[in-house]
Amino acid sequence: MSQLVQITSKEQFASLLSSSTFVVADFYADWCGPCTAIAPAYEQLAMQLSRKDRITFTKINVDNQQDIAKAYGVTAMPTFIVFERGRPTSTIRGADPKKLNDVVRKLAAEANKAEPSSGEGSSSGGSGSGGYWIGGAVPKGYSDITDQADPKGLELLNRASEYGTARTLFEGPKPSALNSKGKKAGGPDWVESDTDEQLMLFVPFQSTVKVHSLQITSFPTGEDEDEERDEDERPMRPKTIKLYTNRSHVLGFDEADDIDPVQAVEIQPQSWDANTGTATVDLRFVKFQNVTSLVIFFVDGDGDSEKLRVDRIRIFGEAGEKREMGKLEKIGDEPGE
Repeated sequence: MSQLVQITSKEQFASLLSSSTFVVADFYADWCGPCTAIAPAYEQLAMQLSRKDRITFTKINVDNQQDIAKAYGVTAMPTFIVFERGRPTSTIRGADPKKLNDVVRKLAAEANKAEPSSGEGSSSGGSGSGGYWIGGAVPKGYSDITDQADPKGLELLNRASEYGTARTLFEGPKPSALNSKGKKAGGPDWVESDTDEQLMLFVPFQSTVKVHSLQITSFPTGEDEDEERDEDERPMRPKTIKLYTNRSHVLGFDEADDIDPVQAVEIQPQSWDANTGTATVDLRFVKFQNVTSLVIFFVDGDGDSEKLRVDRIRIFGEAGEKREMGKLEKIGDEPGE
């Protein structure tokens, strides 16, 4: 469902400027071709980053709301204006998706730094089950680039079919484990491993990105929560993770054992936030500068179970120029091959 607010009056817009800390306004016209071209990118940002009373995305038809357009000097479409506490702070003229993405994501990072951490999912990522949830603080100077992952290319090996899919890990809403009843209508909103504790996740990106860090959210179930399962079937949190970059496909488990990872990480028990069930995995940033795909190999878990559980994954860093996804098969190929 779209998070965009269509402005129908000066009074409505003034109210939003006073009630929401940040407001992004898209001044457009129905007859404007570039407005139509950039609309999907703007809507995607709205769906990813809208947060009640924090960041509000609006659309303003300049033909219908001429007074508002005149008040802010809008003479060309599209024009995007960012407001902070009612005052315009940034203006983007023209259909420039990269510039719009960069400005809005820096805005979201500023909003995240201003939000207090809490166990109800308001930490850095909005509140309620309908907003975009982040389990920890956004690293200073970087943005949440999770939406740069290509959802159509995600692959997850050794997934138990009765739980979620690879896309589940990148969903927006707060994990159901943080709700009072810990349940979600329509089935589990997490993934679990199947035959053993290992999971292999392939994440292709829509642009060449720089990856600074990951946030991994996991809620292992205890004896009192899952009485029907034997102890060795109750899922545990990830412990050892190996990361590979710029692969053209998901790695097989045997294949991964024969390749040196770009980085291997062991998540310590104290790294898991007690409120959000999230651990931050800091990467050697210099080794993740031109990343077109990421393979995350969950090698083992923190315990003796044969099952591993992951609820959410968030990726932080810098997004670059968008790639043509039809050429995904060329990822990692050497020139001339």
